[in-house]
Amino acid sequence: MCLAVPMQVIHSDGEVVIAEIDGVKRQASLIMLDAEVRTGDYVLIHAGFAIGKLDTDEALETLALMRECLAAQQGEA
Repeated sequence: MCLAVPMQVIHSDGEVVIAEIDGVKRQASLIMLDAEVRTGDYVLIHAGFAIGKLDTDEALETLALMRECLAAQQGEA
């Protein structure tokens, strides 16, 4: 299964961004996006590529759901 993770852009040079979530930083290419991306924006990161841009509310809701699933899974172990 593939998973894209919403991450907040903390630096952009126009072609590549550094994005962060929960202290984890990743570099990602913007080659697959046609939307302008700025520092503070949320993007979906998958396999080193930003594959979508999210508004803040959507990103935070998605992250909350992902954290909830992870917590539930850890509770089963």
